[in-house]
Amino acid sequence: MRTEEFDYYLPKELIAKYPVEPRHAARLMVINRKDGSIKHDIFWNLPLYLQEGDLVIFNNSKVLPARLFGHKPTGGRVEILLTDYVDKHVWRALIGGKNIREGMVIEVGEDLKVEVRRHLEGGKFEVFLISSDPARALDRYGHIPIPPYLEREDEPIDRVYYQTVFAQEEGSVAAPTASLHFSQELLDRLEEFGIKKAFITLHVSYGTFKPVKVSEVEEHRVDPEYIKVPQETIELIKRTKEKGKRVVAVGTTVVRALETAVDKPYEGWTDLYIYPGYQFKVVDALVTNFHLPRSSLLFLVCAFGGKDLIMHAYNVAVKERYRFYSYGDGMLIL
Repeated sequence: MRTEEFDYYLPKELIAKYPVEPRHAARLMVINRKDGSIKHDIFWNLPLYLQEGDLVIFNNSKVLPARLFGHKPTGGRVEILLTDYVDKHVWRALIGGKNIREGMVIEVGEDLKVEVRRHLEGGKFEVFLISSDPARALDRYGHIPIPPYLEREDEPIDRVYYQTVFAQEEGSVAAPTASLHFSQELLDRLEEFGIKKAFITLHVSYGTFKPVKVSEVEEHRVDPEYIKVPQETIELIKRTKEKGKRVVAVGTTVVRALETAVDKPYEGWTDLYIYPGYQFKVVDALVTNFHLPRSSLLFLVCAFGGKDLIMHAYNVAVKERYRFYSYGDGMLIL
């Protein structure tokens, strides 16, 4: 398949620069794969399209303030973007500044220094966070790494809204954006409808913004990301399937985690790359945002919903003035 087949026209003003308040007021496009129908609604009404006993699965990874500003021993200013979680002290990172060398220690704040361990492929470095409590230090000194296409600096609102209400496991540098639409009120409403919920963890890396530079879809590769699919979630999936109910993945990160683990608990790394032709083993329905043209995330959604139907839906979304990308509206694919 040609990468250009996954292109679409998007007027710049449809890129959502700020979130909708409340979260559940965002628009929801409902797509039915069986009859190709498209309906327009809002997220608050999501439970009306699900059934009692369905299982909705979320990514509980927490976005860290992963953008840091520091000084080299010479006093030169340096910007560090933590891109991939390894453990709480060790990260892969992009470092902006001249003469960055292995062994260099960059001072960020009173309780945070960054040691440059080694040079990696792709212009990245492995770094070690010198701190008694790295997560707390990042919270104090770091900035939320909002997506580059927002074309603005991070603001206090991003600390709240570029984070899910159930974020728990620290390690992401980008939000699992489909989950941003879920307020506590909407989660309670799902429960009232008898809809179950479960969690996985996938620490979203900066690779989620990695552009596809190859002309053939099959030649692209996605960056590995750390995932954890617990025993409890696997058991809930099995019980849901046995009752003939659906597993609803909230976001592409949940899809990749579930399709990696399949029917067993799993903790480790995944570089599962899903594009049209992939046979889904776990996921029955998908909640997702509107993704960038020619992106691996759009390939995954087309694999799930059918390329022609999804690309048609995107054109409808532009015509209907939906809001796009991380802070934008979303779709439910049944």
